[in-house]
Amino acid sequence: MLPLRPQGRSFRAANVMRLTWVQPEDLIGHELRQAAQDGRDVAEITARWHAAGGHDAPPRAGASPDPASPQLRALAEQLLDELAAVPSPCDEPTELAEIVAACPDWPAGEPRPAAYDRVHGAWLGRAAGCVLGKPVEKIPREGIREIAEATGNWPIRGWFTAEGLPAEAAERWPWNRRSAATSLAENLDGTPEDDDLNFPMLALAVLERYGRGFTTGDVAQAWLDELPGGRVFTAERVAYRNLLLGVAPPRTASYRNPFREWIGAQIRADVYGWVNPGDPAAAASMAHRDARLSHTANGVYGAMFAAAMCATALVAGAVDEVIEAGLAVVPPGSRLARAVREAVASARKEADFERVADGLHERHGDLHWVHSINNAALVAAALVHGEGDFTRSIAAAVAGGWDTDSDGATVGSVAGALLGAGRLPDQWTRPLRDRVASSLTGFDGVRLSDLAARTAALAEPRR
Repeated sequence: MLPLRPQGRSFRAANVMRLTWVQPEDLIGHELRQAAQDGRDVAEITARWHAAGGHDAPPRAGASPDPASPQLRALAEQLLDELAAVPSPCDEPTELAEIVAACPDWPAGEPRPAAYDRVHGAWLGRAAGCVLGKPVEKIPREGIREIAEATGNWPIRGWFTAEGLPAEAAERWPWNRRSAATSLAENLDGTPEDDDLNFPMLALAVLERYGRGFTTGDVAQAWLDELPGGRVFTAERVAYRNLLLGVAPPRTASYRNPFREWIGAQIRADVYGWVNPGDPAAAASMAHRDARLSHTANGVYGAMFAAAMCATALVAGAVDEVIEAGLAVVPPGSRLARAVREAVASARKEADFERVADGLHERHGDLHWVHSINNAALVAAALVHGEGDFTRSIAAAVAGGWDTDSDGATVGSVAGALLGAGRLPDQWTRPLRDRVASSLTGFDGVRLSDLAARTAALAEPRR
């Protein structure tokens, strides 16, 4: 039996640990925000939460600074379940058959051999784009620009650096504390660990272990076997918690999970495209099976969109083909599809990407900085703006100021696949040293070139 809390001891002192992304009193604010975006009528629930002293969602962090009382936490759990029962008016299905039925241009798919150089370019591009965005993750657009301008790197054309950065700017816009030590120009020596790289490697392991017919349950087992719980965030952390509670997929994606339409599934999807060159439909289907573990609706669409683009980028000659393939597997009436189409149109008619980004932030400023809709739109806009130029593409994705490392990674993946490893600028590939750090079993220090070879082997034409 646990000892009773001593009399007079504060609740704050007794509960100093604040685990991010799972506390009910923090989840409820995010769920209320998601409900408003869905158009669900939750005014009465919102009023009850605020009347009890509940707070809104933390704007950027994963947890509020102070713990809730047991009574407030219990209310948060109750309201989360009540919110789950409020239907959404959005026609945004999650089941694959319904998604396919909603897509009039669902691709037939023409599997083609994978050229190793382009698969290698995709892995290198993903790593480079991710690392470029790592030190400025969580810094808003104005801070990213001030840092770049102060160090002679605007428009962005190279790695971020602290050398020459005025102290007042550094204090105003602190680097991402987990990334600055490994991803600035002066200390970059190999590819540092990141969830945007762990998840593609884990997807590769899933395919090697279970084959092309893997299930959502297989993905869940791989998570439990290989992923430390502290290395997953937002929807993935909630789904991980749900698995440990005995909740079975796909309910893991929806049970008390307000992050189910955020970007997490999108960052896991590239490999499913790379093993299906020329077949965006097969890539999207695989991405759907993976995404269902933790995401629904637009969160799933983001993964399918990315996978289809990656499948097409290995065989396409231009960005427009890639984005068209991505949109073909997303219900055209969905919020994500509309956001991507608007972003593409804006990037095509406006040469100044800062003005394009202004429009994105005006249209999607109510979304969290790691939601799927705004970030998918930014990815598409950056690709259109870059016109196949690797530096311009990843620079635009990072300058957009939302999920900088994730968007840089996805854009780098597509741009790298279009170009192939042999045409990528040396400034982006050489500091990666052809190796990746990882906490995944068997992947720490793995060579990017070996990852590409293993991926290309899985993409051999099916008989």
